[in-house]
Amino acid sequence: MTSEPTSTSAEPENLLGKSAEELRTLADTLGQPEYRGDQLYHALYTEQKFDLAIFSTLPSAFRRAVAKSHTIALPAILRRYLSSDAAVRYLLKLSPDDATTIETVFMPEKNRQTICISTQAGCAVDCHFCLTATLGLIRNLSAAEILGQILVVLREHRYELKPQTNIVLMGQGEPLLNFDPVMAAMRIVMDPKALAISPRHITLSTSGIIPGIERLAQEPIRPKLAISLNASNNDQRNAIMPVNRKYPIEALLDACRRYPLRTWEHLTFEYVLLGGFNDSPEDARRVASLLAGLRAKINLIPWNPGDLPYDRPDPARIDKFQSVLLEKNYPVFVRYSRGQDVMAACGQLALLESAGETLNQISPAAS
Repeated sequence: MTSEPTSTSAEPENLLGKSAEELRTLADTLGQPEYRGDQLYHALYTEQKFDLAIFSTLPSAFRRAVAKSHTIALPAILRRYLSSDAAVRYLLKLSPDDATTIETVFMPEKNRQTICISTQAGCAVDCHFCLTATLGLIRNLSAAEILGQILVVLREHRYELKPQTNIVLMGQGEPLLNFDPVMAAMRIVMDPKALAISPRHITLSTSGIIPGIERLAQEPIRPKLAISLNASNNDQRNAIMPVNRKYPIEALLDACRRYPLRTWEHLTFEYVLLGGFNDSPEDARRVASLLAGLRAKINLIPWNPGDLPYDRPDPARIDKFQSVLLEKNYPVFVRYSRGQDVMAACGQLALLESAGETLNQISPAAS
């Protein structure tokens, strides 16, 4: 017999973001066998149903009891911005009672799709070449809000999804400064009984938060790690990434050398090329020296335009930078970001809802 709570004064709690263990505990609290929690978990994350009324495997009395204290709340799509390259930037409202908005980007490709998600609203790290930094830190996101971005985008594109989904934690925020909610969400994403996205297809990008890197190293199942390097020496990195004053390059690379890579894994180093600042052949040679002995691959990212005092690098300098690293036998790739025309590219996420005519804007989504 289901025991139904009598008080409904508290705000309903979101079921999204809850682990299988938490849902089993909920079932037990409501007088149901624990396997009912497993059924809730399956309906939420495998079947991706977001209305308790259609959880047909669950007794109606149990569903009513859950609904008295819990809800299933996805972020609401305020606007979609469609790029000429088919990427879509989503402006999402996190809660009806909270004005906070974030951004998520969907990038379709021939055999897969990539979803770039935010882990904080805004960002406190203050990388000077990144428009998101101009927002400052608004707040951390919950596990439900992190996971909800993926679920709402998958639902939007459910009729056109390719076999493989990649997740990159490269939107707004520094993931390792919101560690517990990020990992709670990622455990569900990686769980074969939930979203079942392989760790090989999930990348967490950090500006170099050493304690977070050390915590991530202890996780038995974890995303791949990418380090946002962006400079070839400390003076250069201090000028564009204030976090380097706390975690300088030598300490960061020492943490990287201690990081336990899986047999199939490389550490990814991201390097945003700023024209005339960090894109010389001498910079490339210094980067090669810094990464010596690491099982590393390098992604070169030409800076994406924004209202900041930097320039895109000359294509010839990009080619030369890459060739220097290739000569040192590093796997190195030039990553031209998608969605630049709708401010969806790397470093451009700054809640530009008011950009209006400059964006290829789709009409607002229905609630």
